[in-house]
Amino acid sequence: MKSLHVLVLVSSLALFPAFAAQARDLPDFTPLVEKYSPAVVNISTTQKVKHPQFRRFPKDMPEGNGPDTPEGPFGDLFKHFFGDEEGGGGDDRFDSQSLGSGFIVSKDGYVMTNNHVIKDAKEIIVRLSDRRELVAELIGSDERSDLALLKIDAKDLPAVAIGKSAELKVGEWVLAIGSPFGFDHSVTAGIVSAKGRNLPRENYVPFIQTDVAINPGNSGGPLFNLDGEVVGINSQIYSRTGGFMGLSFAIPIDMAMNIADQLKASGHVVRGWLGVLIQDVTRELAESFGMDKPKGALVAKVLPDSPAESSGFQLGDVIVEFNGHEVDTSSSLPPLVGITAVGKNTPVRVIRNGKKIKLTVVIGELPAEDKLAAASSSGEMPQTPTIDNKLNIIVSDLTKEQQEGMDLEGKGVVVAEIKRGPASKAGVRKGDVIVMINNKEIENVSQFKELIDKIPVGKSVPMLVQRRGGPVFLALKVDEEK
Repeated sequence: MKSLHVLVLVSSLALFPAFAAQARDLPDFTPLVEKYSPAVVNISTTQKVKHPQFRRFPKDMPEGNGPDTPEGPFGDLFKHFFGDEEGGGGDDRFDSQSLGSGFIVSKDGYVMTNNHVIKDAKEIIVRLSDRRELVAELIGSDERSDLALLKIDAKDLPAVAIGKSAELKVGEWVLAIGSPFGFDHSVTAGIVSAKGRNLPRENYVPFIQTDVAINPGNSGGPLFNLDGEVVGINSQIYSRTGGFMGLSFAIPIDMAMNIADQLKASGHVVRGWLGVLIQDVTRELAESFGMDKPKGALVAKVLPDSPAESSGFQLGDVIVEFNGHEVDTSSSLPPLVGITAVGKNTPVRVIRNGKKIKLTVVIGELPAEDKLAAASSSGEMPQTPTIDNKLNIIVSDLTKEQQEGMDLEGKGVVVAEIKRGPASKAGVRKGDVIVMINNKEIENVSQFKELIDKIPVGKSVPMLVQRRGGPVFLALKVDEEK
């Protein structure tokens, strides 16, 4: 027994050099922090806010019912990083304070941060590492990318080194410096978890996902690589509680600096525009379009007077390549279009009726949000049941008012009632307007009946419906005759 104890002790001691070697291989962030943390700033704002009753969520409010909850599969789990707000009183308007981070990009005083940090601010105060507090001028902001460019009146300031986010690799070490909960110049580290993430309501930013600990107050702070270069701007987290849960997201610095240059030059940002509403291609939809596997961005609507309409895009086209870049999912297309120069002749490859064809589109300028909403909006319609069919739905013809309200040009039939069957399984809802089945446009109820009678049994076919949220393709499959 004694010899066994000695053997175990010797074996354990032999492991310590290995642990020491592993510790030596871990990155040392101290030189980076010492050199570049002076370029990281604290940003505080004073804002006039309406409706103080929305300043705090009631304690009994269930999760997910707060104002401005993002839509999408994750609901309210994606959070911007606002600091604690103070202020009050019973007036209609009151002062509210927010806290965030930023970083100096040039020695003459240009500072980058998030748009939501300074949005609606009466006054923006930038506090430097030497404790100086300077009033900042807002040069410009861009809500779509959540970026803002500030200017402070100072010279010979410490500035960060700008890197290239395109060269980042998944698994690479990264470090964040910011002011979480007001604790200035807090340093946290982690790795790049993924690249090119698309988040709800954030169509034009291919986020960098990391596991760096980020919390309220980190908004607008820099994300460094091991070379001390800024590769991203910390912007959002995935959280059920509002605090850090291991998923944080940063805006790529390549995109951020392009936007900063535009803001400096003109005060606003110009983005490319194609003019289509798109959705992902599911396995069932891929089968219905004759594709080997799900891929690309499926065109659910071609907006009127858009570059896509002028270039011959059609409903049901699946965009698989844009300007030489493969389009794997629908979320990868908007950033590619957004960074394309307005007026550029751009090659696009689409799958149409099972064949790959090439189109050339002259990219336009992305319109304002209200104009886009008007072009893609849909109304809610009354229904008058008139016919039954093997899909177990009751449909009716569109009235003239419905056609004009939905901008459907006389196409489609309204779903008045739906029962359990192939249509409900495909995701059809009451109030949907069925516009197309198996790549055939529907003129009226009579033609609709003819088309569904010709649907092959056991094979998925594409169905285009228009609903309140916009157009969407569904995969319809009739397993057996009714």
